[in-house]
Amino acid sequence: MTAASGLVVVDKPAGLTSHDVVARIRKMAGTRRVGHAGTLDPMATGVLVVGVEKATRLLGHLTLAEKEYRATIRLGQATDTDDAEGTVIGGASAAGLSADAVRAAALPLTGDIEQVPPGVSAIKVGGRRAHRLTREGAPPELAARPVTVRDLRLGELRRHGDLLDVDAAVTCSSGTYVRALARDLGRALGTGGHLTYLRRVRSGPYRIEAAATLDDLAARFEVTPLADAAASAFPRLDLDADQARTVAHGGRLPAARLGGAPGAVAAFGPDGSLIALLREDAGQARPLAVFVP
Repeated sequence: MTAASGLVVVDKPAGLTSHDVVARIRKMAGTRRVGHAGTLDPMATGVLVVGVEKATRLLGHLTLAEKEYRATIRLGQATDTDDAEGTVIGGASAAGLSADAVRAAALPLTGDIEQVPPGVSAIKVGGRRAHRLTREGAPPELAARPVTVRDLRLGELRRHGDLLDVDAAVTCSSGTYVRALARDLGRALGTGGHLTYLRRVRSGPYRIEAAATLDDLAARFEVTPLADAAASAFPRLDLDADQARTVAHGGRLPAARLGGAPGAVAAFGPDGSLIALLREDAGQARPLAVFVP
């Protein structure tokens, strides 16, 4: 029997890779057709959106969604991974830093910025992952990339001798590395910095309150049905029978039907089933992915 198509919002535990979570969901769902939207590092916890069967075709669009995190930045030490899993490679005392100085240094890290990804990351350079090249002793020169940090709010500061731990709430675009924000804050202050804690509390419309642990899923495995998942993540367009038939066969509709939506729109048939994701292209509403048989 084919596994049900839909999304699972997982509360990823620390110590597992995102791929490890996918492997466990494959066993629970009884299918290899499983993927995830937006990688979380092994140290990180929180919202990992997993797609099963046809819902894997939503993931590329969900990956682009805005993310929200809770983090702790340790000032006074830099590591080779920009987080607590790495080796300390430098630093200077942060004992004399004031809260005002830390907040002032964080201001340039907000808004539309250019960010250099961590050397230990999954970014590909010449077809190979940056983390593999770095661990082989040939760290790549990674180019800065445009990202948006819509909000970087600093909270409690806790002093531990020469170290200063700073809690932070981050709302950012897809592709933003919170590890790199910690690194760059430490560099700006001259102390070095890295992450000691990271929890994703939102990915697009999916919040941590709706996430299930792997133990929960092992006891009772359920997916959010495909149509419900699409309706919660994308603007909705209801089609009549003729329009649904056209789109189901890969045909296009007038772009005006999308109402000016800038991204993907979920199109539903008269029976409420998900027909396709549509997007405006050259004045027409073009199917990005068709889900009906």
